[in-house]
Amino acid sequence: MNALKKFFWWCAGTHQDTLVNYPEEHNKYVSIGATIFFTGLFATLAGGYAMYFVFSGAQYALLSSIFFGLIWGLAIFNLDRYIVLSLDKSKSSAKQLLQALPRIILAIIIGLVISRPLELKIFDKEIREHLRTSYLQQQRAKIDTLNRTFEQKYSVEHGQLTTLKNQADSLELSIKNERTQLNHEIFGTKTDQTSGVLGYGPYAKMKEQNLTKQEIYLDTLRSNIQGKEAQLLKRKEAEGLLDQKILSSSSLDSAVNVAGFADRNSALGNLHQKENGEVDKSIQYAVNFIALLFIFFECLPVLVKLMSDRDAYDHAIEAQKTIQHYESETHIVVEKKAIDKLEDYRTDASIKRRMDKLTDDYHASKNSH
Repeated sequence: MNALKKFFWWCAGTHQDTLVNYPEEHNKYVSIGATIFFTGLFATLAGGYAMYFVFSGAQYALLSSIFFGLIWGLAIFNLDRYIVLSLDKSKSSAKQLLQALPRIILAIIIGLVISRPLELKIFDKEIREHLRTSYLQQQRAKIDTLNRTFEQKYSVEHGQLTTLKNQADSLELSIKNERTQLNHEIFGTKTDQTSGVLGYGPYAKMKEQNLTKQEIYLDTLRSNIQGKEAQLLKRKEAEGLLDQKILSSSSLDSAVNVAGFADRNSALGNLHQKENGEVDKSIQYAVNFIALLFIFFECLPVLVKLMSDRDAYDHAIEAQKTIQHYESETHIVVEKKAIDKLEDYRTDASIKRRMDKLTDDYHASKNSH
């Protein structure tokens, strides 16, 4: 427990040799240090989970995500530790708040960043279902677009096919009506278009011959329709339209499994939107609540430091800083005075050195002559 306490003191950025003399402040700084530590731990988990999707499918995806998750967690931990450590409790509350304001803004940004990957994990089932629906709609839209493009490209052929089908439908309906009239003529049913005489007479024979001709022409139309459809089908096959199919359930599952961070993040952002355009308030509130929770958790070390009164440990640290500052200034003054005292000596030494050089030069010149 003593080692754990000292570890949390270190996380809080305290001077442990000084803090140990103030037992009443121990628990407060243990709490601050634990908050900073667990913020870094959550950042590690969030960063690792996000990186897992970035490296998904790679050979060392798990190891890479663990490594980058640790790097991200340590960076957040170090930043939080610096934020708390740099707050000067010797200043007024307004100045402390002003000093902490940029750090609070940064903490809010960090809270939003580290909360997003964990939100992706919490709403994983909903995101997967949303991605399935989205991928299916995208595939259908793609197929519809390709078909429209194909119809526009071969509009003449499609127009001819439509004309043939209309003719065939119209002729088939006409044959059906005339077949009914022929039956009425044979069985002696009196109508506006039948004689009402029972039996297979000349009029019935003429109608049957006409029907036979129409049926032969209908067969010709159907043959032309089949030929035109086969021609268009070959062109579809040549242009790859037949390869475009609606994704099966297993294909959708595979696509969702390999979905990247961007797709999952986009799905989470649109999760509260229903298909009919309405907003699902429960999901929207849940996502916002988790983000606010992490923002609060990230800001908590700074807020705890701001809310805490100036304690005996803070006074001791300020006293040490004052003494160290005064000692540094005194050392500068002493060194300046020492340098001033040595000025005359250094001047004499410099003159002597120059005189010796001139003497040596004189003797060397005289010896050369």
